[in-house]
Amino acid sequence: MVNKVWSKVTPELSPPVLSCINKQGFTTMTPIQAAVIPLVLSCKDVAAEAVTGSGKTLAFVVPMLEMLRKKEKDAPLRKDFVYAVIISPTRELATQIVKVIEQFLQEPELSHISVALLVGGRAVEVDVETLQKGAHIIVCTPGRFSDLLAERKHLNLAGRLKELEFLVLDEADRLLDLGFSTTLTTILQYLPRQRRTGLFSATQTKELNDLVRAGLRNPVIVSVKEKSTISTPLLLENYYVIVEPQDKFLFLLNFIRNRKMVKGLFFLPTCACVDYWADVLPGFLPDIKVFSIHGKMKLKRAKILEKFRQAENTILLCTDLMARGLDIPEVEWVLQWEPPTAPPSLVHRVGRAARGGAPGCSLLPLLPSEDSYVPFIRTNQLVDLKDWRLSKDEIKITDKLRDKVLSILHSQQKQDRSILDKGQRAFVSHIQAYSKHECNLLLQTKDLPLGHIATSYGLLKLPLMPEIKEEHRQQFIGSKEQIDFNSIPYRDKQKEASRLQKLQEYKKTGVWPSKKRKKMTQTKPWEQTKQNKEEKKQRRKKRKEMKKQESGDGKRRKRRAVTQAELDELAADVALMKKLKKRKITQEQFDEAFEGDK
Repeated sequence: MVNKVWSKVTPELSPPVLSCINKQGFTTMTPIQAAVIPLVLSCKDVAAEAVTGSGKTLAFVVPMLEMLRKKEKDAPLRKDFVYAVIISPTRELATQIVKVIEQFLQEPELSHISVALLVGGRAVEVDVETLQKGAHIIVCTPGRFSDLLAERKHLNLAGRLKELEFLVLDEADRLLDLGFSTTLTTILQYLPRQRRTGLFSATQTKELNDLVRAGLRNPVIVSVKEKSTISTPLLLENYYVIVEPQDKFLFLLNFIRNRKMVKGLFFLPTCACVDYWADVLPGFLPDIKVFSIHGKMKLKRAKILEKFRQAENTILLCTDLMARGLDIPEVEWVLQWEPPTAPPSLVHRVGRAARGGAPGCSLLPLLPSEDSYVPFIRTNQLVDLKDWRLSKDEIKITDKLRDKVLSILHSQQKQDRSILDKGQRAFVSHIQAYSKHECNLLLQTKDLPLGHIATSYGLLKLPLMPEIKEEHRQQFIGSKEQIDFNSIPYRDKQKEASRLQKLQEYKKTGVWPSKKRKKMTQTKPWEQTKQNKEEKKQRRKKRKEMKKQESGDGKRRKRRAVTQAELDELAADVALMKKLKKRKITQEQFDEAFEGDK
């Protein structure tokens, strides 16, 4: 589909909306905008699928504003009513949508329309006060919106929604991936049925189709792809490279050093991995600003993201929190530590580059045992990965370089115990995340050379975990000198004083003091534990089916008759308990008699 001029495709768009679009430099509509906007304006429910970075935000913001203007012609918009709700999976994406809407509301003819951002990370009372002042448009995350619907003491939000015109579920598949299915079902029960609904996503899933059937009435399914053979933007070049496990960090480090990128995103498997590499990476990249962000950073995320947007020659270490919907200009490269847990996430990760028609690249390092992932992702997600080794750029890794980098990583951990702890947690959480891969037939934990991977992390020692075997210990390259790990201090003086106090108590008692004593229940490898849980689930399901079948056949299990000997034994136990209660016998006598009966 060829891009078309805004005013020609939808002449019914009002002058203030068109004026704002022109000010932002959008002279032509993208295919998804040209397909969706006329449908919504003609009062159709829409389920839209388009590649990431294709302009889906404007595809629902523009018709939403036009619907509010049309509503206003019949009667002025009431301050205490909500006319449009946009639900987003993350705070960052919700904030970005609000900024897009606010650009339109700067037009004098639209300035009376109000918008409210309702997300977590602050007290519910703050959002209650915001809504009491009035909001015609709500942009929110599902959890906070559900909380406000349930808050009846100071706010009757359900009553304010009775004039709702338009509901948008942005990144709808991600909403379901994050476990918001039940929350969305609850929210839909509060909303009036006479409304328009739009579902927008870059990928379609079975769960999303179920939501379409539940939340939309006779929806129009719109699927816009730039090219039938790929699911990523045309100007995005996706690469992979086969690297040895012990050299993955070295390769990525040199790759970043060799590129003068304005902005880059570096996706890591877990929050713990982000914390660790955010501490050690700046020491290797003095000329590059390194930022980090993940889901456990509740209050700092907005500030960090804004600093990254404004900075140049910078890289952001992140989790899949940043994989959806966020529009960050000038992202040239998307780097990944390993394949994401869910195959569709690869499409969303790499889609942070090459947005709005700009060129971009991505790189995915793979271990030799993971080479089958390339044809798999080509078939499963229509992502064509090119071999980086065929390019002219060669990344050389020498023994001298490896020793130098390991020496720096080891030195950082010896100087600050918190880095040592973070490295251990990062490695363990990485392997745990790897064991939960959806494509675990290709990416199996048992195939991983854990010793080499721990070397790549620059760990001083291997952590205690059930997956580590003797062969992994032989692969591992730690510090060449003998280390007394108890002597490694925390840089934080208060934390170090607390550790030394606990260490003294440990030397006296042999038990490390802690607030909660953790039970060591994990004795089997994670893959085996997962398999055992699945087998247990299947056995339970089979028992239920047999029970149901027996019930349907009219068969009942016969109860075993209780013998007289069992009744006499029970009576004797009861008599003993009565004597203990009346203090006719001591606890020791009771225990002796009770054990004697057994």
